[in-house]
Formats: sequence, structure tokens, C-alpha cells
Amino acid sequence: MSVLSPEADAVVDPARQLTALRATTAPGVVTYERVRPATPLSEAALLTNTRGEPSLGSELKAELDTADEIDLLCAFVKWYGLRLLEPELRRGRERGAPFRVITTTYMGATDPDALDRLVREFGAHVKIQYDAHRTRLHAKAWMFRRRTGFDTAYVGSSNLSRAALLDGVEWNVRLSRVGTPALLEKFRATFDTYWNDPSFESYDPDRDRDRLDDALAEGAGRTTHDRVTLSLSGLQVRAYPHQEAILEALEVERRVHDRHRNLVVAATGTGKTVIAALDYRSLANAADERPSLLFVAHRREILEQSLRTYREVLNDSSFGELYVGGARPERWRHVFASVQSLTAYGVSRIDRDAYEVVVIDEFHHAEARTYRRLLEQLEPLELLGLTATPERSDGLDVRSFFEGRTAAELRLWDALGADLLCPFHYFAVADGTDLRRVAWSRGRYDETELAGLYTGNRARAAIVLRQLQDKVLDLGGMRALGFCVSVSHARFMADVFREAGVRAIAIDGSTPAIERAQALADLRDRRINAIFVADLFNEGVDLPDVDTVLFLRPTESATLFLQQLGRGLRRTRDKAVLTVLDFVGHHRKEFRFDQRLRALTGETRRGLARAVERGFPFLPSGCQIAMDRQSQAIVLENIRQQVGNRWPNLVAELREHGDQDLPTFLRETGLELSDVLRQGQRSWTELRRSAGLSTRGGGDYQRELLKRGRALAHVDDAARASAYRSLLDDDAPGYDELSPLDQVMAQMLFFSLWPGGGGHPSVEAGLTELRREAAVRDELQSVVDLAFDRAPHVTVPVRGALHDVPLQVHATYQREEVLAALGYASIDRKPNSFREGVLYVPEIDTDAFFVTLQKSEADYSPTTLYRDYPISPTLFHWESQSTTSVTSTTGQRYLHGSSTKLLFVRQHKSDEFGTSAYFFAGPVHYLEHRGERPIAITWRLDHSLPSDFYQRASVAAV
Repeated sequence: MSVLSPEADAVVDPARQLTALRATTAPGVVTYERVRPATPLSEAALLTNTRGEPSLGSELKAELDTADEIDLLCAFVKWYGLRLLEPELRRGRERGAPFRVITTTYMGATDPDALDRLVREFGAHVKIQYDAHRTRLHAKAWMFRRRTGFDTAYVGSSNLSRAALLDGVEWNVRLSRVGTPALLEKFRATFDTYWNDPSFESYDPDRDRDRLDDALAEGAGRTTHDRVTLSLSGLQVRAYPHQEAILEALEVERRVHDRHRNLVVAATGTGKTVIAALDYRSLANAADERPSLLFVAHRREILEQSLRTYREVLNDSSFGELYVGGARPERWRHVFASVQSLTAYGVSRIDRDAYEVVVIDEFHHAEARTYRRLLEQLEPLELLGLTATPERSDGLDVRSFFEGRTAAELRLWDALGADLLCPFHYFAVADGTDLRRVAWSRGRYDETELAGLYTGNRARAAIVLRQLQDKVLDLGGMRALGFCVSVSHARFMADVFREAGVRAIAIDGSTPAIERAQALADLRDRRINAIFVADLFNEGVDLPDVDTVLFLRPTESATLFLQQLGRGLRRTRDKAVLTVLDFVGHHRKEFRFDQRLRALTGETRRGLARAVERGFPFLPSGCQIAMDRQSQAIVLENIRQQVGNRWPNLVAELREHGDQDLPTFLRETGLELSDVLRQGQRSWTELRRSAGLSTRGGGDYQRELLKRGRALAHVDDAARASAYRSLLDDDAPGYDELSPLDQVMAQMLFFSLWPGGGGHPSVEAGLTELRREAAVRDELQSVVDLAFDRAPHVTVPVRGALHDVPLQVHATYQREEVLAALGYASIDRKPNSFREGVLYVPEIDTDAFFVTLQKSEADYSPTTLYRDYPISPTLFHWESQSTTSVTSTTGQRYLHGSSTKLLFVRQHKSDEFGTSAYFFAGPVHYLEHRGERPIAITWRLDHSLPSDFYQRASVAAV
């Protein structure tokens, strides 16, 4: 037997894992306990509160005890659910773990005492969405973050209630950063976005308890009043996001384009009057006084409601006077008047400059003689028209009063996304009708021929009835509106429905007003189930109870189509969804399905065909578009014809329209600039020459440069547009005659046209060659003019160390322009040599970050969407390159350095013009960071992102 030597390995105790450390319980005594969750921190799981698996409550207790930060998102909080987690929540507060809670007043279900206790006893920071009418937050989720990186989350059906945590039939998915990292990133991104959304307001029990009680009572249905259109923050009325975007658009029209007669188009129920009042407040703040105001409408109820709205927005209960019925103003400075009262008073008696601001509600009435007389008499500094229906059934388009323009329009998908309108289910149904031989003139089918094709067509009528029976649950409870091509067609459809046992009538413009009113009352009370109309109810009639819309004729105008659809999009308490049946025939190639579907969905022209093929997967919540196989084939063929816009078709169309400039041609044909420029393969100059129209000549670079017109299709700030136009003029100054600032602008233009330098020995040599290209310069000037005319944002110069750099915050730039502006690009260091997403220019100590939000070409890429994104209009989450550490020179410069940091953002890598330009979000400053390789940094922006850009770029909408 051998004896172990002293040097032999000794027997030691087996390794043990430290799972938790408690505070000292007695002098020199430390207590260790096993408090880790039953589910391993690195694994995902589905918890269903069934036998043999831990309850959600027990798992949350363990998660709370091991978390360094806690986030909770739930629709409501209950006292008995909170009571189950008291010890863990108290210990969390003792160790200083931040606890954020987002909740709502949904259905009045929250116990207010539970919220008070969360704040007072457990140190939670609580945010609440008070508006019960807009609340769509039904999510239930916890996140537990740990400094070790072993983050976990629970997402499922459980609110903070006893049943959810213990014995309810609840399903919850447990996620982990190790097993499902992309989902944890999305959780964090979405939660942080909600947290910074102003509709979620911090809750202080001492300050806000009365407001909470009122909101919970309303959510429970214990109070009744009209839909809330105002959001109050203290005593300040704040615009909802869709209203903010319209207000910003009005500011652009005035400040950027010097346009002071503006039309706002927005559906009924979306707060047009609130927008007008907020706009007036903005004008008053800018002038440091309240300008004289005349608000005109045609009904007393509208005027009274509008006056109340202005008073709330201005926080002044004495503002304004009514002039309607027996009410007559005394001071005449801020007047809310009916057009009838003004007419009786005598419009000609009002001085032309009596009112600095004039607002006309329901502007589609403006063609009436009384409105026209008023418009001709008054010359305000600002005229604002409000309407839901710019295109009337009598053929008048009220945009003609505004040079054919709409200053701002609330798009259908934005209104649906904001939960302002009733969601729709749209069914496209092939009816077999051949419309290809029906005459087409002035952008529409010949209505006499259409009426002959549809009236008496019992086979088509049978298809309509079969589809209704298939798509509508109860025909006897239906409230339908059918749009027909003619009076005879409407009467025929009413006869067919009555014969089938469906109560229906037909009305038209000749129907007496009292009979129309009775028809609407009968439809509302379900004494009849369908009204068939011809050129009626497109505008000016409120039909909120309509729950079914039948398109029984092709509607050529996308605007008219939306007006007709809008008859059923008003929300009511008992209408869950609007059913839309659109009967599709074989159309002429001139018919534009692309315009209709883009208006309906917000899709891009190029993305529309793919959306049709895939069944429109990205519609607003609650909406769907369904097409049978035949209608899908018809629509796809039509869209591909229109989107493709074969060159011979464009040539023929220009020949038909004659010698027009580019803006006129695009406006009259409904084409986009990208249809003409064709991703650099074609040009306006070539189109004119192919159509036999004259152009100026060119030199050796003509063919090459005509393909670069698309490189200027984004120019949207006045300084750059003016500089580029000057450089493209026949008498453009020489490069050496330019000021230093204008020389930088010249470099920006040069590298836009020749990213690789074009073989020129200098920028001056390239611009000299450009002056020989007359046709090219004509085209480029047209593109710049078009682009700037559509500029969507007010821009401001960069301040501070970069005050002499010709970049405007909230303008759009190609990368070549940015590199030239920052002094990086030169003949020796060409911009196309830069391929990275980050650039440091030591000469001016500036970091430029180029961010593409949608990094994948796929429509949806969950693993890349949540790396770079705006958290709020003033905060941006950004990840460095994967090799950057906190201690590296670059990392230290980002986190603690004095360099100027500039953020450039684009949605996608490419668009209809080719490579997408970047939106300049402006200078940013370090706020906080986490991790490294990559470093996740939160930047604070010097300038808030414009509302429209933020809504497109945000990872979440509430």
C-alpha cells in the first residue's frame, strides 16, 4: 500500500454556486438564500399556471429579488395583486432598484389606492395614459434587468392582479437575454418609447389623485360626454401627434414657402377645430399679441363648439364673441360668425384688412355665393380653410382657391393608426364586368356607357347580394350605403335588394330634402338597411352609423374614393368595424388602382405590388384588405402597368399634353418625379426629345449628367436650393469668384453630380464643363425647384463650432453632400471612398454618424430593427461599431470627448431614386450608455425631431 505524499492533491469540497447575498442579519453573520427563479435565467419558457409548474407569482417574487432594474407595463393595477409582492417590492426599494410602471385608466379597472402605494411605499415611478377613449394599451409585461447581463422578461395575459399571479388561467412567455436577445431589445426599445411619449404622464398621488379618479370613473362608464379631442398637460392644451404634424406643415408653408392661404384636409372627428385653435395660439405667441380673428362656419352648433375650443386652448374663458342668431359682437376683434349673419350684415361693410386671421370651417361650402363674396372681400394675413372633403360631387375642387395645393392632409392610415377612425375590412371582389371598351375621357369613364353596363345587369347584382350574405353577419341589422353610377343604376339596385328581402331605397340629388332626412333616420333606426345613391353623400353629410359601404361603380378619383369610404369611418359605440365591398371589373389601363390603394394603405408606389401579393401585412391595427384570386390578378396587372409606366406610354402622354414644363406635366398626369427620372436610366430632357419637343443642347458630359438628376431630388432647404440654382444658371459665377461658403456649396453640387470626381482635375474644372451643358442645367434646375417646392420641414443652421458649415438641421442630404460640407471630400479624397457608418473629421473635431434604421432589405427584420431608433423626439438610441470598447480612443471621444457629434438618419438604404438621402437630425450630446463592443449610447438632440419624421421612425406607436 502506498502512502499519499504531502505534495499530493488534497481532497476539497465540491464547487458551489453563489445565487444570492442577503444583508447582514447579526454581527458577523451573513445569510445566503436560494431566491433565483425556478426557470433558469438563460432559458425561455411558457407559464400557464398549471399543475407541476411554478406560478407566475412565485417566479416574479424571485425575479424581483434578483433584479437591478424593474419595468412593468400593464393595463391596470389591482390592490390584491400588489399585496402578493409587497416584501419583494420593499426590498427592491431598500437596495435602490429603479422601478418604472406604465399603466392606463382602461375600463376604470385600476385600484387608485394600489397606484398610490406603488409610489409612496415602493418608490415606483408611475406613468399613466388618462384618455380612456384613445387607450389601446392592453399589454401585460415585466422586465428585469441585471448588471450581470442575465436580463429576463415576462410577456402575456397577466395584469398586476391576484388572479393573474396565482390562480387565473393565464399564459405568459418568459424571455431571456441569453436565449432571445432580439426580443429583449425590442422590449426595451418599445418600453422606453412609451415611457418618453407625452401621452403617458407621471403620476404624483398628492397632485394627480383627483384627475385619476375622474379618468377611472369615465373609463368605467360612470360618466358620459363627447369624445375627447384635447389632451391637457396641466392647463396647457397639447396637440396629439397627428395634429402636431399638421401644425408643423402649416409652419413650413408660411416660413419656408411664404404661402399664407392654406387648406387643411382632415376627416371628421380628427380635431380640425383643435388644430385651428392651436395654430392661432402659435401665431399669437409669435406676434406676442392675439391677432384679430374671424372664424366662419354655417351652423350655430359648430360656432359654439369652436368658441369653446379656442377658449380652452388659450386658457381664456372670455375670448371671442359669437355672431349668429340673436348674438351680436360688441368688440368685433375675435368673432365666431355664421356666414348667414355676415351676409345679412353686409360683407362689403367689413374692411378688407379688418381681420389678420380668417378661418373658414367646412370649406367645401366655399363655392356658395355667400362664401365666395366673403373670400373676395377679405385680405387677411393668414387664411386657413378646414375641410374633410376637398373634392365635391359637383366637380369643384376647393383646392382651386389655394392654387391647387393642400397645405396639410391627415392621411387615412395615420388617422387609423391614431385610433381616430373605425377600422375597415375591405374586400375586393371580381364581378366579371369588362370595362376595357367603355370610353375614357378627361380622366374618367363615360358615365352614360357605365350606366348602360350596370343598370339591369342582374348577374352582377346577384354577385353583390351573394357577397353581402357571405360578409355581413345580419343583413337585417346592416346599415349600408351603396355608391352607384347613375340615378337609374341606384334605383335598379334598390329594386334588386327589395326583391331579395333587404329593405332598401334609392335617393339622388333631386330627392326633396325632407325625404333625404327621413331616409337617413330610417337607416339609423334600421327601418331600412341600404341606401343607394348617385353623386350624393360624398361630402357634407354626417352618417356615423353606416357600417357597410358598397362601391358599385369604379371611382376614378382617389380623393373621391376616400370621401365615399369616409362616410362609414366614423366611430360609434356599437360599430366594431366598417365592411367595404368593392366590385372589380376588367379595367382600362388608364384606371389607377395604385392611387386608390396608396390612399387606402400609405404604401409606396414600388411597394404596392408586393403588398397586394402578400395580403397587406402592415395595415393599421384592426384593418384588413382581402382580394379574391381574380380581383388580385386584375389589380396586380393594373398596378404593374402604372408603376412600371413603360417609356412609350410616358412619351405618348407628353405628346397628348403638349409642350408643358415638368411640374405641370406631373400635376396633370398624376405621375411622380421618379416615374420620369427612372432611377437614373431616363430623364425629362430625353422624354421631351422623344415626344418631339425642343430642348437646349449639350456637350460631352450630357448623357452622363442627365442620369444624375435623381441626385438632387431631395434638396429641401432654401439656402442650398438658391446656391444650386445660381450655380446652374447660364451666367453662373466662376468658382474663384465665389465666397468661401458658396465654394463649399459648389463642392456639394460637384460631388452630387460626380461622386467619383468624374476625372476632373479640380472642382473648378468640373463646374466649367457643367456650364457647357445647357440641357442638363435646365433639367437640374427643374428638379431642384420641384424638390424645394415640396420641402416638408423648417430648417435651421448649425450653431457653435460648425456655424460656417452649410448644413441645415432637418434638411435632407446625400452622403456626398455631407462629406463635402464637412471638408472631408476632395479631388484627392473622393466621397465614394468612404464606406463606413461613422466618420471622424479631425480638422474640425467632428463625428458624423450615418444611420440606416431599416438595415435589412426585408420589410421586417426583428434582429436589426432595435439597434438604432428614436426613443422620443429629443432622444436617440444608437449603437457604435461592434469593435468599439468604452476604453478605446473612439469610445472615450463618444462618451466624454469634446467633439461635435452630428446625426444623419434614413429609413431605408434605397428608394425610388436609388440610394436614399439622409435626414439631418442635428447635433447630439451624450446622455448615458450601457455595454460595449458595441456601446449602446443614448444621445440627446439639440433640436426635436419633426412630428412626421418621428412617427415614421419610431419603433412603437401609442
